[in-house]
Amino acid sequence: MEFFTIGLPAALTIEALLYCLAGVALGTFIGVLPGLGPLAAVSLLLPVTVYLDPLLALIMLAGIYYGAEYGGAIVSILLNMPGTPGNAITCLDGYPMAKRGEAGKALFTAAISSFIGGAIGILVLQFLAPSIVTVALSFGAAEYFAAIVFSLVAASTITDGSVAKGLAMLGAGILIGTIGTDPYTGVIRYSFGQFELMDGVTIALVALGLFAIGEVVMAIGVKRDGKIFAVKLRDMYPSRKDMKSLFWPSIRGSAWGSFFGALPGVGPAIATITSYATEKNIAKNPEEFGTGRIEGVAGPEAANNAAAQTAFIPMLSLGIPGSATTAVMLGALIMNGIIPGPRLIVNEPELFWGLVASFWIGNVLLLVLNLPLIGVWASILRIPYHLLFPGIIAIMCVGVYSIHNSSFEVLLVLLFGLIGYFGRLLALPLTPLLLGFLLGPMLEENLRRALILAGGDFGRIAVRPIAGSLLVLTVVCLIAVVGLGLMRKRSNARAEQAA
Repeated sequence: MEFFTIGLPAALTIEALLYCLAGVALGTFIGVLPGLGPLAAVSLLLPVTVYLDPLLALIMLAGIYYGAEYGGAIVSILLNMPGTPGNAITCLDGYPMAKRGEAGKALFTAAISSFIGGAIGILVLQFLAPSIVTVALSFGAAEYFAAIVFSLVAASTITDGSVAKGLAMLGAGILIGTIGTDPYTGVIRYSFGQFELMDGVTIALVALGLFAIGEVVMAIGVKRDGKIFAVKLRDMYPSRKDMKSLFWPSIRGSAWGSFFGALPGVGPAIATITSYATEKNIAKNPEEFGTGRIEGVAGPEAANNAAAQTAFIPMLSLGIPGSATTAVMLGALIMNGIIPGPRLIVNEPELFWGLVASFWIGNVLLLVLNLPLIGVWASILRIPYHLLFPGIIAIMCVGVYSIHNSSFEVLLVLLFGLIGYFGRLLALPLTPLLLGFLLGPMLEENLRRALILAGGDFGRIAVRPIAGSLLVLTVVCLIAVVGLGLMRKRSNARAEQAA
């Protein structure tokens, strides 16, 4: 009921509609550029949100997020280069369709499936998030501490590559988050004599440096030698057979995306892989996958966009980001003085329901923008990178300087940019670092508060039913991931010896 009485009126104002349109258009533009993605785009616009109403800022950032997931499908199909990690699977069947002259059909399939996935994801968010809040309102400091520990460890151990690297980057992020004045004692920590660090490092500097600047520098080296297929609107008209072929894969993909997207730290990539595997396993002719099947585009794209929507569930209901991109948006809330957590929906109903309503509007706007303007988006792929990216970096530096008029912060964001660049070269996962930085202060605050209430006895925290269960799950998660990693190493070693 609140969706209609509070959310729709807030989302249908002229300002909200304009910011939603700007967000989805910019997100689609960013998604079309290989190598950038929604995280870099949201990080780029983060300094602007300081000057906006929190609801308008979130509507624009969210529009960029799911808009980039839409746009990423375009470059995946036309150029065989994933615009975002979630679009990687789309290349397997989307690009072969384009090669045999069915680029329009592939793009229509991606657009419609994305719309279906986004709609189902929004419905799950709309009905599930308030239910989670009802339970989470009974959480105390101990339960929050345990929930944050579980989310951080889960997000760090399921990243690609070494578990040890993920945990190490998590620890580094937590340490960076402690820079500044201790809220309990007033002691200045890790400022190294720099006055500018007394208030800590803001999320805008970390996110912009690690992801925006780091992604831009890496993307400069992306080769775009592939043929860009011409697309005409009349080629996108679907047949009845095409609609039938994409419908049920879109429904199944939406289910996978809704499930995996709501899990903190999992992200859309796992959902798209699972969806593709499902469609291939149930197909009558699985050997045709990879040669240009509509099902191979419809399922992953629906999963991708459903996961993008349900990633907001833990962010809005628990104050725990479901992905790195929603972590940056959580930082935008904090920068605007809004405390994330279960009471967000209770204290800020207009923000929550207005944001949910804007998702419906943005989903329709994306469908309208993607189909008739597909030729415009395709032409963006012809812009030379060496002309595009210097301007993006300049805009970032101006945006950072405008927050506090501080040249020191510009140097700091460039330093984080170097960390992001070399982190990619060394295959270090950067998402755990960002999550550790953002949730580290919340982790410390809730732990200290819980210890004060428990008289300094950690055992009294561990025996609480919810907190203890979450801590046990954290240990089980660590043991399982480490065990699987050791088994994988042994099997690889045996395979090398056999060879």
